[in-house]
Amino acid sequence: MQARMKNPAVVIPEAMEPILAIVKAAKKGGVPEATLELVHLRASQINGCGFCVDMGARSARKAGETEDRLFAVAAWREAPYFTDAERAALALAEAATRLADRADPVPDEIWDEAADHYDEQQLAALLLWIGVTNLFNRLNATTKQVAGAVTW
Repeated sequence: MQARMKNPAVVIPEAMEPILAIVKAAKKGGVPEATLELVHLRASQINGCGFCVDMGARSARKAGETEDRLFAVAAWREAPYFTDAERAALALAEAATRLADRADPVPDEIWDEAADHYDEQQLAALLLWIGVTNLFNRLNATTKQVAGAVTW
């Protein structure tokens, strides 16, 4: 496999700094790192971004995530490994990633469940994290970045 080109945020380096600033800010929003890692991995799976799935799984492992949970993220609804708060974050990530899949992209029941577990700052952090994940997924999948090959 070969990438079509480098990640566009590398080609235009002025783009990477503000993107990474959003990542840094989201990490300060009070959501556990493990939850952010799971959300990144799930959105990346949905978007078919092999590069981001690979990088996300590696990052999650470095942060102490277990193999059982990593293997089960794609089937989180049927797996016993996740807390109610993590399930709410994963549901929000799926809805916010699949915006075109339903008339009401993020139904009240998904939002309300997330809001039961996270305060406004944490919800903001989750939404920023989901948004940046989707941005990287779209850049990397479109340019066919190769899993395991970091180009920045």
